[in-house]
Formats: sequence, C-alpha cells, structure tokens
Amino acid sequence: MHLLGIRHHGPGSARSVVKAFDELQPDIVLVEAPAETTAALAWIGDEQLVPPVALLGHVVDHPHRAAFAPLASFSPEWQAVAWANARAVEVRAIDLPLANTLASVSDDAGLDEIALTDGAPVDPLGALAAAAGEPDAERWWDDVVEHRGDGLVAFAAVAEAMAAVRAGTAVPSPGEERREAHMRRAIRTAVSDGYATVAVVCGAWHVPALDIVATSAVTDNATLRGLRKVKVGVSWVPWTHRRLAAATGYGAGVRHPGWYDHVFRHPGPDGVTRFFVDAAHLLRGAGMAASPDHLIAASRMAETLSVLRGRPRPGLDEVLDSADAVMGGLPLVRRRLVVGEAIGEVPAGAPQVPLARDLLARQRRVRLKPRADVAVVELDLRTPNGLARSRLLHQLVALGVGWGALEEGRGTSGTFRETWRVAWEPELSVRLVELAAHGTTVEQAATNRLVERATNADGLLELAAALDLALLAHLPPAVEPIVVQLSARAANDPDVGQLMSALGPLAQAQRYGDVRATDVSALRSVFDGLVVRVLAGAVVACASLDDAAARVMVERMSGVQAALALVDHPARHTGFPEVLGQLADGRAHGLVQGRATRLLHDGDDWEAVRVEHRLGRALSSGTPPAIGAAFVEGFLAGSGTVLLHDADLRDLVDRWLSSLAADSFTDVIPLLRRTFGAFEAAERRQLGRLLAGESREAPVGFGPGIDPARAAAALRTVRLAFGLPVDSGTGTEDPP
Repeated sequence: MHLLGIRHHGPGSARSVVKAFDELQPDIVLVEAPAETTAALAWIGDEQLVPPVALLGHVVDHPHRAAFAPLASFSPEWQAVAWANARAVEVRAIDLPLANTLASVSDDAGLDEIALTDGAPVDPLGALAAAAGEPDAERWWDDVVEHRGDGLVAFAAVAEAMAAVRAGTAVPSPGEERREAHMRRAIRTAVSDGYATVAVVCGAWHVPALDIVATSAVTDNATLRGLRKVKVGVSWVPWTHRRLAAATGYGAGVRHPGWYDHVFRHPGPDGVTRFFVDAAHLLRGAGMAASPDHLIAASRMAETLSVLRGRPRPGLDEVLDSADAVMGGLPLVRRRLVVGEAIGEVPAGAPQVPLARDLLARQRRVRLKPRADVAVVELDLRTPNGLARSRLLHQLVALGVGWGALEEGRGTSGTFRETWRVAWEPELSVRLVELAAHGTTVEQAATNRLVERATNADGLLELAAALDLALLAHLPPAVEPIVVQLSARAANDPDVGQLMSALGPLAQAQRYGDVRATDVSALRSVFDGLVVRVLAGAVVACASLDDAAARVMVERMSGVQAALALVDHPARHTGFPEVLGQLADGRAHGLVQGRATRLLHDGDDWEAVRVEHRLGRALSSGTPPAIGAAFVEGFLAGSGTVLLHDADLRDLVDRWLSSLAADSFTDVIPLLRRTFGAFEAAERRQLGRLLAGESREAPVGFGPGIDPARAAAALRTVRLAFGLPVDSGTGTEDPP
C-alpha cells in the first residue's frame, strides 16, 4: 500500500507521481475523485481530450445542482490516470460519491467546484511554511515541492509533515469524516480483490487518515450508513486555466496556472529561459521590444535575485521582477502566461449530454472554437460559413446560452455584417445540461425554448422580439406558432402603444429576412394588420398624456415612421401622414405635436411654409410658454440639423425665446436646456455662430455649383457598382 499525498494541480507533485509509479509499477491506481467518475476517467489519454477539462456531475432531476472536478495537464490525478491508462492498469475513483454529496445541496444553492479539494479545516501549507519561517505558503511549497519532483522521497516527507499538522488541529468535520471513511473502504476493497501493489493518489491532508489499520471497517460502515442519495449524471466539459486560479474562488486552485503549466512542461534549469522566450514572443506580437539581449539580461537577473533571496532556484517572483525590469509589459505577461488563457477540448464521443455533443459538432462544422478570452468575431452573412456561424450564435441566444453577444448587426452597421463578442465560461456547460430536456440538438432545443418563451410572453413587444429572433436564428418550426400567437394577441390587444412598439422588430425581420434566406411571407399579413390598427387608434392613444407617457409616445411615433419606411409600406405615404397631421394640429401633448410636425417635415409630407406656420403658432404669444417649450423639444428631437439648414425656423425659435418674459424664461429654461443639450457639440457650435451673425461654414472642397461632367462620372461609377446599364456618353440611362 502506497499513499501518495499530493497538492491538487501541483506540477512538482505530478512529476513525483509519475516517477513513483515508474518505480512502484502498481497493479491498481486509486485516485481521490467522486466514485461515479471511474468510467469517465478511462478517457484520459485520448488525444482528443485536451486539458484543462473538468468532470461535471449534476443531479439528473435538478441539473443546476452540480459540481465540477477540474483537471489540468499538470494535475497529479491527470498524470496518474494517464500513466495507468497507457499501461492498462485499473483505475478507480474512491472519493465519496456525488450521489451523496449533491443530495445535501439545496435546490437554490449555486454552482460549486467541490470535488478534488483538500477540505482541510486549517491551511496545512500555511502551518508548515510558518514552521519553516516562511510567511508566503505558496512560495515555500513551490521551493520544496513544485519545483522539484523527487518521487517517493517527497511523498514520505509530505506524509510526515501532514501527520504533524493534523495532530495539532481540531476534529475533522462530519463531511470530511464521511469522505475519508469512503476512501478507506475503497482501499480495503482493492486489497481484498487481491491487488499486490496498491497506489493511492490523494490530497496530502488526507494521507494520515487513510490508514486502513488505524480505523476499523465497522466504524467506517457506521459513518456511511443512511446517507441520502440522488441520481447523478457525469460528463466531461471544457475548462480554462483562468478558472483553475484560486482567485476565482476555487478551493483547490492555484494562483498561477499558466506558470505551473510551464514549470511542468519545462522542469529543468532552462525552464526560466524558455519562459522569457515565450514572453518575448508575446511582447513582440503586441508591438513591444524584446531582443536577444533582453532575454540574456532577464535570465541572468532572475538567477541573481534567487541567490540574493536565498531561494534554491528562480521562482515566479524572480521571473516577473526580472521581466518587468528588463522587458516591461508585465500586465500582458501576467494575463497570458502566468494565469493563462488555455481552454480544453472534449471528444465528441466522450460522456456528454446530447445537446452538448451537438453543440460541439456544430462548433467544429462552422470552425468557431470556444475561447476562454473575449474575442470579437466579424461575420459576413453573404458567405455560407458566415451565415452558418450567425445562425448558431443566434440559436444559442434563443436557447439562453450566452456564448456570444451581438454588438453590431443588420440595422446598425449594414445588412450583410454582424459583429459578435464571444467568450466561453464553464458555467455554460451546466446551462446546456439544464436545457437538455428541451431537445437533443441546438436547433431543436432553441425552437422549443423560443416557442415556450412566446407562449409565456407578457406583451406584443416580447412576442415580436421572439419572432425576430426565430427568423435571425433560422428556426422555421418556431416561426409559425409565434406568428399565430402574435396575430391572436394583436387582434385582442387594446393597447395601441404596444402595437406601435411591435412594428419596429417586425419590420426589421421582414426587411432583412431575404439576407438570411428566410421566408417572411407569414409575417407580412400580421404586419399589415398591425398597421391598420395603429392608424385607426393612434390619435385616440395620444390624447390626455402626462409628461412621462408623452415621452414614450414620441419615441413610438418615430419608430412607426421608421418601420413603415424600412419596408416601404404604402401607409408611409397615404395613411400615417394623415394621422401625424391630426396630431400636429390637434390638442395632444406639446411633445407629441412637436414630434408629429417634425416627422411631417422630415418625410416631405408638409411643405416648409406649412411647417414654419405650425411652429410659429406654437411659439406665438397666445400659447403658454411651457407648451411652446414642449413643442420645441418634440420638434427638435435631439438634433439641431433642421435649425442649421432652415433660417426661417431658426429665426422663429430665436424671436420666441427673445420675447419671453423673465419669469416665463425661468420656467422653460430647464426644458430648453435638455433639448439643446442633446445636440451634437458641432451643431451647438455652428448654431452659436449663426445666431451671432456669422456666415455658415461652407464645406471644404465644394463649390457653389455642380460640374455636369464630374457628376456624370460619379453616377457612372455608382451604376457600375450596382450592376446597372451604363450609357457610354452620360451614364444616365434608366435601368430596364
């Protein structure tokens, strides 16, 4: 029996395990991991299972009750199992089953990383470091263990030290007693099965407690009797170096996973120099200087610092101090090399829920790998792969898995381009498990989830957003039921404001559906029906509004005009201008009257003379100043462009302001300050010049007239760009 006490995720411990195994040649390997993970451990060694990864255990009936068991290439457990699997040596996981551990977790408990932790009631490393006169426990452990890898000799020393620490501490908690009782029982089982050489890899803290002679089987059975159990599923999920760090709250974490990975891969004296080489590559890629002279100077400085500080070899402190002094760029080196940004990979055939397996296949198909760091992805929807990536990301949004967030899309930066910000977090793996009941594929689960969301929608706007997302994600089975619900809700919803708000997303979906090869014919009839109801009820809906409701309504009015223009709906020219005219000349709130007048002006539905007349009436002496100020605010609507280009309107506003009495001016100045404060700085500056009597700045490079020859050349270029016929002479032929 050989008890090898390790530190979880310790590179020196991992090397010592491999060295000890080469010497012992065990017949069976027992590792401290939840008992249900034994079958999953057989995958370690598969070339497609790339660490860091984690074993995810979840309660089948309550998937959010879950726990992770993270593993890295430098984890001693990983190296122990890989050694055994490569030699066909049996491996057993011996820790307390998750079926028992998760049974005691409440339904509202958060996600935990409970497996592969020492669970010590005190900090054993801190106690040992303090006894050695070293205030930094991490630094002391690195010097005596992690930078070495001495095999069986190291494990004997660690066992003796831990026995001394445990002797002076309090009695273990009931949870620790159950874990250690289960591990002792598993060890006895291995011995009774006839294995001659048994190797146990466990946290160093547990070594003194796993003596199967010191505690009887009867006592252990009594400790484990009557434990609650739940049904548990186990799967492999990708993990990240960043989440292995102790700073994330992971109890068995290390402060510097990237550095430990480097130390494990390069344990020799040249490891420090190789780290500086990696740092130089990183800094050069970021546009910083890092020459061979820098590498030589940094290596020598690290060696010198280790001697001055009495360390057996340069550690991370010496390396970072030297890198900072010689090369700079320390924040980048810390993030990319010391903590690390690695993310693992899981084979398609490894234990996973079907939904996660389908997502993995889709990610590989569209060549969009998960990354631990935040990445910006630009998609061109005119390419097959760009469209496939967009559909996958939108389907995950519909599903509720926040791998990507859309930053810019069709309505903001162009029809054919999308900008996504993507980052994979391990918690998303648990989210996939929770959503597995919605379907076995991403497309099926997203469809079911979106239809469910639409069924429970509170209003038309939420339904319209769900329909828009169904079209973006290319989920035809979800479109029809959502359209049916939308049509039924629209026919019975008395809130015209909600109908107005719903037109925007429906117009977006209808206008840009052809870009995604999406059938939007079912949407047009619903849109037309909503337009009819909006035109019939808008005037009544705008009556008797208070200030807050009027501000909401003016935004809805602008949204309706934009939606009608986006799809070139006939109501944009024949129905909606009449509604706006009634609002502009009626008794609605001043904000509504002003915005209606501005929309009529911008849409060329009213001539300039009529707009000036309406503004003049609003700003006449017979109109209360507060109403006039509200009209101005609604009319200008955050943009002063109309005042810059129309001198008559500008003079009207100027004369009205100049004519206000002192007390009236005091009352309306907050409203006007809010109105003019929303203008762009350049607009305010130019407006000030014009009011001061200065001439308007002429755009640089433009003369007072148009050169017909140059204009014809420009038109010819535009027609070529759009594939229209070009006349050899003027280039102004009409298209067929």
